[in-house]
Amino acid sequence: MNVDFTTAAELLAICKKEVISPGEAMLRREERLTGASRDEIRGRLSRSLEIMKAAAQTALSAPQKTMGGLIGGEAIALDQRRRTSQSVYGAVMARSVAIAMGTLEVNASMGLIVAAPTAGSCGVLPGALLAQAETFGFSDEELINGLLTASAVGYLIARNATVAGAEGGCQAEVGAASAMAAAAVTGLHGGSPVQCLWAAGTALVNLMGLVCDPIGGLVESPCQGRNGIGVAGALVAAETALAGIPAPASLDEVIAAMYAVGRSLPSELRETSLGGIAVAPSACARCGGCG
Repeated sequence: MNVDFTTAAELLAICKKEVISPGEAMLRREERLTGASRDEIRGRLSRSLEIMKAAAQTALSAPQKTMGGLIGGEAIALDQRRRTSQSVYGAVMARSVAIAMGTLEVNASMGLIVAAPTAGSCGVLPGALLAQAETFGFSDEELINGLLTASAVGYLIARNATVAGAEGGCQAEVGAASAMAAAAVTGLHGGSPVQCLWAAGTALVNLMGLVCDPIGGLVESPCQGRNGIGVAGALVAAETALAGIPAPASLDEVIAAMYAVGRSLPSELRETSLGGIAVAPSACARCGGCG
């Protein structure tokens, strides 16, 4: 059977016919198109997972000196609240957000991260997966399966729309990452292929229209907080999908809508730092980049 799917509908058709998960379909696609073996592909993803773990550990052990100095230490502060049971949204969400925001901190300090799908949204997927593993005991092999499911969603968005903030706003970066993480978490908890794509669609819809307006042109603020929102949204989307609540539209339609919204955004709201919060006087004063 042809496994080179190009739409979510085609992906679901493969999953239904072969009785496999979206992650398994993605693995078979990579095998067929790259010539790499299953073990080679999973080995590469294992390396990605180790990088995610190391970045999270780095951020949660000491504040990172970032290029612009706009952020640093937020992940530690958030994790401290979690450890003292002060979190307003519970331990799993608290840990997810701390890891997500911390990973972005590592990125801003030129540390090693996994761009999943971009450097500006690098915290969402590890925030979701690593906190789930800590809480529910998922193994590395299960997390790699989650990465494969996330990869299928990321591939569909990149192929049929964009994951670039400069082209589609932050909805294309953090929104895509949130969709990837939502599908992965849903799959980890036994969700069906349909539910995985419901979760992805819901996550993307919930962040639709999010602009890209980095202060001083730096991938630091408000990017860090949006990684936190992205992982929180992913967990909400996974929970709703697992409860049997579908996305407002099919994933293919959601991706098309996101792309249309992104193309309609003015250039000032697509990574140019010429609009949004980037031009707020107090934001400019923080980085000294505005005259």
